[in-house]
Amino acid sequence: MSMLLATLLVLGMATAGYGKMITKAVQYKQDDTVLEGYLAYDDAVKGKRPGVLVVHEFWGLNDFAKKTAQELAKLGYVAFAVDMYGKGKVTQDPEEARALASHVRSTPLMRERAKAGLEVLAKNELVDPRRLAAIGFCFGGTTVLELAYSGADVRGVVSFHGGLPAPKPEDLKNIRASILVLHGADDPHVKPEGIAAFEEGMRQAKADWQMILFGGAVHGFTNPEATGNNLPGVAYDARAAARSFQYMELYLKEIFAPVSSTP
Repeated sequence: MSMLLATLLVLGMATAGYGKMITKAVQYKQDDTVLEGYLAYDDAVKGKRPGVLVVHEFWGLNDFAKKTAQELAKLGYVAFAVDMYGKGKVTQDPEEARALASHVRSTPLMRERAKAGLEVLAKNELVDPRRLAAIGFCFGGTTVLELAYSGADVRGVVSFHGGLPAPKPEDLKNIRASILVLHGADDPHVKPEGIAAFEEGMRQAKADWQMILFGGAVHGFTNPEATGNNLPGVAYDARAAARSFQYMELYLKEIFAPVSSTP
């Protein structure tokens, strides 16, 4: 009996110390398109907390994006993995993924779909709408940069091995968010001239930006399934993945830290 009571006490203490991970599908719209995102949060965190938007790779809203949302929830954030294509549009076929991405990439839809997801996140009752950020992978990395260029009300964005479009001249005055780029130094999909144009755009915008290069890493280095897809210049790199997530974690703590007032 004493052993049973001791076991129950330990279990009770563990339950009190750790919350339950809550995940749910959230249906919403962008114009007439029905979208379905993925919300994750820890119910042990009390009060409003920062919200982080997660933008998927060109495959669509798959398990990798959802697991990333869960990891952010473990850090105490409300995470919302946005749907950029439409409810149920997710694939493992590279050609289909390219077709889905091309429908959105380099069009107004990219910013509009991202903003629609950000609005869902900002309106969540657990989220402090003054403390929002967005992170994205590959296609999603490009998306969060475009979100920053649009002047969206986010404190910062993080691009993991994303394309690096330079801001257009009309975007320069809109950039208020700080920008963190986590990039594979050997990524063949982003040319040196593209990186140079991005950097020059950041300077012209007088943006708060930083870029961290991971030696030996190529495109898609955060996703464990990247190597198995047999796409040229795309591979998982466990060390770069771990380091990049650590940089992201520190960055989010920085941008969400309370601003101290000068006496």
